[in-house]
Amino acid sequence: MSGKPQFDDDAVINSAMDVFWRHGYAASSIDQLTTAMGLSRSSMYKRFQDKDGLFQEVLSTYVERVVRRMSAVRGDTKRQQLEALMHEFLPRGGKTVRPAGCMLARSCAEMVDLPPAGQSVARQGLARQRAIIGEILREAVESGELVAATDIEGLAWHYLGVLQAIMNLPQAGATVGELRRVVELAMTAWPLLPAAAAPRRAV
Repeated sequence: MSGKPQFDDDAVINSAMDVFWRHGYAASSIDQLTTAMGLSRSSMYKRFQDKDGLFQEVLSTYVERVVRRMSAVRGDTKRQQLEALMHEFLPRGGKTVRPAGCMLARSCAEMVDLPPAGQSVARQGLARQRAIIGEILREAVESGELVAATDIEGLAWHYLGVLQAIMNLPQAGATVGELRRVVELAMTAWPLLPAAAAPRRAV
């Protein structure tokens, strides 16, 4: 017999993700995780070593999905791309089986309880999100949508904060309409070009 696990790896990770996402790392028990995954303890330990190893792989998978989703957003201008990125993560209509909020934000909130490897994944995940936003801003400078003196680092942190807010504020009762207004207000932080530097329209 082969040494390959006799289960659907993606399904198992998705089931564990649901538990960690809903309850957080510290409050998720081995019994909850193995029941959700449909695995025995011995199978879980054989595949993931321990709860820490499972969490690291689950959070890494979550980060990859979010980063891929962020990277796929496009717009006619860099400003429109950034605004579209914010809208991409607004709550969708209809019911969803996905837990509320952002798993990465939840993980960062309980950073002190995470294992070292999990802390590293969480920090790297936020850094990758900020890097995507920062790249949009840098490309805006290169294309002339923003001046060279633009505080890219500050704006990247600002828009990362807005992104995290719109993903998590629905749990506090914020409606989609209210969150759209949050995005609208956030975009006013995009620096206006001086009249002399504004790009000319093609004739």
